[in-house]
Order: sequence, then structure tokens, then C-alpha cells
Amino acid sequence: MKLTIVLSTTHTETNWNALRLANLALKKGDEVSLFLLGEAVEYENASSDRFNIKQQIDTFLKSDKAKIVACGTCMNLRNQESTQTCPRGGLEDFYSLISTSDKVLTF
Repeated sequence: MKLTIVLSTTHTETNWNALRLANLALKKGDEVSLFLLGEAVEYENASSDRFNIKQQIDTFLKSDKAKIVACGTCMNLRNQESTQTCPRGGLEDFYSLISTSDKVLTF
């Protein structure tokens, strides 16, 4: 299955749970893409000992079936540079993920 998960918040527990689901889907053999929208482009800043988002992302990125794309406009609004864990993309990328996915979940 091709799964796209859209993160649109910096709420730590919500994003942690979404990433846990993403990692489980990868273990089950699925392809998983994350699209970071709005304030979610700052998702890593909310990592904590209790909800370790950085650990979940490190696990996620170890898979060759994992992909992250971030809204470039949202990043520009926050003067944020592209990184491996928050790579700049655009609406065309978002549309492509949606149109080729079997399931799209939003958090």
C-alpha cells in the first residue's frame, strides 16, 4: 500500500503518534510519504524526552520506502531552510502524493 500522512500541527503527541504509525506501516512493507504543511514544517522543534519525534524520524528515514516533503511556501513564511528531515517541496509534490496514494491520513 502507498500511504501519505499529512502533518499540519506542531502538537508533539499528535505528531509522535503519526510517526509511530508511519514506522509501523513501513515495517508492514508499505510505502509511506509524509507531507509537512503549515506549522508542521517546524515539527522537529517539539521533540521531547516523552515524545521523541527525532528518534521516530531517524527510524523513518532508514527505510528506502520512506519519503518526506515539506511545503516550500510554509517554510518561506518561517524563513526556514531545507534539510534532510524537512526537504522543501511544493503543491505539485503534494498533489502527486495524494493522486498516487492508496490512503491519505491527516494529523
